[in-house]
Amino acid sequence: MGSGELRYEISQNAYIKLVLHALKHKAAAVNGVLLGRLSDRGDAVEVLDAVPLFHSHLGLLPNLEISLLLIEEYYGSKGMSIVGYFHANERYDDTELGGIARNIGDHIFRYFPQAAVLLLDNKKLEALSNGKDRSPVMQLYTRDSSKNWKLVSSDGSNRLITKEPTANVVLLDYMTSEKWQNVVDFDDHLDDISKDWLNPDLFK
Repeated sequence: MGSGELRYEISQNAYIKLVLHALKHKAAAVNGVLLGRLSDRGDAVEVLDAVPLFHSHLGLLPNLEISLLLIEEYYGSKGMSIVGYFHANERYDDTELGGIARNIGDHIFRYFPQAAVLLLDNKKLEALSNGKDRSPVMQLYTRDSSKNWKLVSSDGSNRLITKEPTANVVLLDYMTSEKWQNVVDFDDHLDDISKDWLNPDLFK
């Protein structure tokens, strides 16, 4: 099956964690990585978890390398690897996939050729409150043989789906209760190591 036909199925918790991270730092660009594996049939990338990375100095290499090593070590023991990257731009109306996002995406692609880059779509996020749209509030980018990241049609053409159809309903509920205040990213952890980047209590 060609990479063009791959589906990306993101678990509700991974999806919500990334969006809440972006909401916590509305005035900054944020990023994170997607953890998971290729499905047994090889026709889908299963995104089972996500780790929020940074909300300042996104392109700072030493911090990025430390975080990726820790993440790979922890999730590798659970049979998962880094399968993609998430990015939210600083400006609300910025829908471009910038250099940092492309570079980190390229790095992940070298180890996992089916990698995806997800970019937060603020307009979709804003439209959530009408409750009609079940599609993820993210744009899906994949890389082809030309080594460029290309936007898969903005409606996602069902290539990016949430595993649980109620994901946006739960997300909206968490947004209303300001659950985003509880998200811990690697920046927070590096400032205070008692803060757990695995966010074990986020969904309790």
